[in-house]
This record gives sequence, C-alpha cells and structure tokens, in this order.
Amino acid sequence: PPHSAVYKAPSVRRREGSGEPEKQEDPPDPGSRPVPRSGRLQPHEDPQAGAESLAQPGPKSCGGLRALDRMRLGRRALCVLVLLLACASLGLLYVSTRDAPGLRAPLALWAPLQGPSRPELPDLAPEPRYAHIPVRIKEQVVGLLFGNCSCEASGGSLRFPFQRQVRATDLTKAFDPEELRAASASREQEFQAFLSRSQSAADQLLIAPANSPLQYPLQGVEVQPLRSILVPGLRPNPVLSNSLSQVNLTASLGTWDVAGEVTGVTLTGEGHPDLTLASPGLDQLNRQLQLVTYSSRSYQANTADTVRFSTEGHEAAFTIRIRHPPNPRLYPPGSLPQGAQYNISALVTIATKTFLRYNRLRALIASIRRFYPTVTVVIADDSDKPESISGPHIEHYLMPFGKGWFAGRNLAVSQVTTKYVLWVDDDFVFTARTRLERLVDVLERTPLDLVGGAVREISGFATTYRQLLSVEPGAPGRGNCLRQRRGFHHELVGFPGCVVTDGVVNFFLARTDKVREVGFDPRLSRVAHLEFFLDGLGSLRVGSCSDVVVDHASKLKLPWTSRDVGAETYARYRYPGSLDESQVAKHRLLFFKHRLQCMTAE
Repeated sequence: PPHSAVYKAPSVRRREGSGEPEKQEDPPDPGSRPVPRSGRLQPHEDPQAGAESLAQPGPKSCGGLRALDRMRLGRRALCVLVLLLACASLGLLYVSTRDAPGLRAPLALWAPLQGPSRPELPDLAPEPRYAHIPVRIKEQVVGLLFGNCSCEASGGSLRFPFQRQVRATDLTKAFDPEELRAASASREQEFQAFLSRSQSAADQLLIAPANSPLQYPLQGVEVQPLRSILVPGLRPNPVLSNSLSQVNLTASLGTWDVAGEVTGVTLTGEGHPDLTLASPGLDQLNRQLQLVTYSSRSYQANTADTVRFSTEGHEAAFTIRIRHPPNPRLYPPGSLPQGAQYNISALVTIATKTFLRYNRLRALIASIRRFYPTVTVVIADDSDKPESISGPHIEHYLMPFGKGWFAGRNLAVSQVTTKYVLWVDDDFVFTARTRLERLVDVLERTPLDLVGGAVREISGFATTYRQLLSVEPGAPGRGNCLRQRRGFHHELVGFPGCVVTDGVVNFFLARTDKVREVGFDPRLSRVAHLEFFLDGLGSLRVGSCSDVVVDHASKLKLPWTSRDVGAETYARYRYPGSLDESQVAKHRLLFFKHRLQCMTAE
C-alpha cells in the first residue's frame, strides 16, 4: 500500500494489562515524513510485512518504510543501469559493423556527400555588361535545376503498411576504398569514350542571332552517308538585305555544289567545303540558292555537320543530319479468325524462364491452353536436373545450371518470331481476365513499345507496379542519382484504365524488336527486374493497363503438405540474404554501367 495509507486515521490500541484504550497522537501531514524513534530495524523484523505492521507507526514500522524506499530506489537504479548498458551495446554494435569490410553490402542509409550548399550554376552568372544589376535568386527554383544530386531516405527505419517510404542506397559501399578509387577512374575514362561515340554536332547548342537578314533551315535537313541532297530554305530576306550581293557557305564533313548555274551569278569553290555565291541582283542570287546541293564526303553512319551561312556582317549556323534512314522490320499479321479483331497466335509468343519449379510451369501451360490453345510458348530452363516439357506449340530450351534470370530472358526472347512477346513468370495462372487482345490493341493503336498488366495475389490484391524512373546528374566525377517512385506520367487517351509510365510489373506485352534492342544484362543472374527498364529509359515507351490481370500462384505452404525440396532450393537462389554477393555485384554493376553514385526507391 502507498505510504499515505499509514497516516489516514488515528489508530487505537489498548494498554497492556488494562482494558482502557490509549489514544495515539494525531497523524502527521501526509506530505511530510515521520521522524522514527529508532533508526534501525531489529534483525527479526521483516520490512516486507503485511498491512498490519504498516498500520502501526512506531520505531519498527518507520524503519521498514525507509528500507522499502531504499529497495525501491535500488531496483530503479538497477533498471536504469541495464537500459544504459543495452543502449551502449547496440551503439557499439552499430559502430563496429557500419563500415566493416565483411559487410560490403550497403546496410546504412545514404549520407549526402559534402559539397556546396547550392549547386554551382555558371548559367546564372551575368554577362559583364549586366554585372551591376541586382538579382534575387529563388532557392526553390534553383533547387529544381540539375547539378549536384544526392540520395536521402525518408519515412523512418520502420516500415508500416500503406506508408510511403523512401529507401536510399549508397552504391559506393559495394567497394573497398582502394577499389572505389580505381573503379571511379576507370568509369570516368569509359564515360568520356561513350560521349565521344554517342554525341555529334546534332547535340550542339546553336543560338540564332538577333534580326539576321538570312533565312535558313532550323532542323529537318538530312542526308545519307556519301550521298547528296538539295538544301532547302536558303535565301536572304529582301526587306532587310536589298544591298546584299554575296553569300558564303561553309561545311566540315561535306562539300557544296549547285544543280544548275543561274545566269549572272558567280560561283567560287564548287565541289569544296567553302562555296561563295555573288550576284548584282538579289532575285538571281535567291534563285541560285534554291539549287545548292550538299554532299557527304566523310563516311559516318550517324552524325551531323554544322554548316555556316554568312554574308557581310551576319552569320547563321544550322545542322545537316548524316545517317541511314531507319530500316523497318515488319511482321505479317496473319489471317483473322472468324469474328476476331486480331490473330493472337500469329502476333504473340509467350515467353518464360523456369528454374526447378516444374509443377508451377505445368500449371501455367495448362491455364494458357484453356484460353489460347495455339499460341507458342517459349521456355528457357537452367535447372540442375531438367525435366521434359513437351507438347504442341511448346519450345523448351536448356541452359547451363544456374545460368541466370536475365540470361534466360535473352535466350527466350531470341527465339520469338512474332511481332509481340508476352513475358510471364513460371508461377502465373491465366484466367478469363487475362485478355491478351486488350494488350495487343493498345500496342497496335498507340506508339507504345511495351504495356504491362496486373498480377493478382491469392489475397485478391492486384498490383501493376507502376514505377517512375529518373536520373539526376551529380557533381563532376561523382556519378548520377537514380530516382525510383511509384506512379505514372499521365493517362493513355482512348484507353480507360491505362497510363503511361516508366516501369511495370513482370507481366507485359512488348514489341519483340524493342525488347531485343534494349536486352537483358546477363550479369544480373538472380534478382533483377527494373534494371531492364533502366536500360530502356529514354528509348522504351512504356504503358500499363490495370484491367488485364493474371493470377499469381499461392506461395502459402500448408502444415500438412509434404516437404518440397525443389521449392526450398529455389528459395535459396531466388531470395538471397542481405550479405549475399549477388547484391554486392548488382550494386557494383549499377555504379559502373550507369555511372551512378546512389539510388532511392519507394
């Protein structure tokens, strides 16, 4: 009982040897402590005695109260000490393992690299003649400009259902310090070589001069390598250039000539990179400019030439694209079945990659045959002890054991001969809602290259896994930052339930040629998916439709079912631990291949 209960009311006791009651003194104030008559408890007295001893104030009970207080204080101190020791132990464990060489997988959240508080943006620097004009910089707008990215996590370390959290991964943690320096230097060398191969004069920034009297084409002039074209749109402006009598054309990768000579026009430099046209009359000069030709003289399959068109006091520059025209790859649509809009068997091949799960694979094939009995199914298999999978319209290709997830995808897609390929996992199940006609219709009527559906779990929840991907430039030499967010860009007009996005779930229909063009990196052998969409970012146009659904076979294992050794082996390969070397290898690959320093994901 609490201490105040001892002093609630006066107690009465009888004198020994008499029946007269002896009245006790008034109780002290509950807020004060009684002064004991004796500072010690007798050896035989129990400080944990019952309510009877506490109800009798005196030397024994007051001493018991003090002992109880001391014991309570002792217990509290012990609890605090244990708590402090536990916190100190956890802190030491974190410090000792955070950067341990044996834990190279990124375990900690990304720490932003030290740098300027705001990206250095030379474009904001004024020209000398405007340096005296004051400017108020808008930080919220400057923050939107690319320059020095970093990756930061949000949402806390604990994950709760339906809470949007951002995870951050520092890819540099996949390297030891010495390895990181060597990898960064090698990566930068490869990056410069990539820029020299991929960039051309068509990527050069050109700014038109103010009030130029020269008319010239801004874009759209294109010539095949080592071929010739007429250059359209060249002429001086008659309003601004009545006094003009001479113009010059200069090229670097080709030569100039004319398809015909106009009387009264003097030509100098025909068949050379520099051509001069002079005439006392502007009309004759303009007529001669209509006959000017450009010839490519340096074979480069895909580049551009920046040419210059000038007169006295004025000069303009524009690009002539040099490349082969895109070579089409067309597929016959096949004859239409009675009452059908599309011949699915002639347009679509279903591709999958299997590993050890033959019971799931057979269930997938059986479900496909219920709705699409003549569609070809291509299977890539890297199981240790492959089983025979045969039947009409089935192609089963064997691979070395454990060759890998993306390597199997490449093999399967390489054998597709139809316009479209449908990718499915080997544990999917087709239902009446798996309407391939809907996906074919989207690709036939839009410029999209790939459209995903939805995967329905046994719980009834269906996911489209729509992802937005973006790459932000980082500081020089540090690499870029990959951002991965859930969502989509906009709805697909004319197709309710469909949107445009950057990445989708592992159930999609795609143009076969575009999938081969992007490809699947075989170095990603165990866990990979969005890496394909990252490789295709900027060239692969992706959509998603939530009304085309495939079921996902249940992963629940009932306690009375027999042990599945194959499933256990599959799980060890499919779900590696946080310290598994495949995760480290994946982060190393992203660091070097895509020149990334970090990434964030919801």
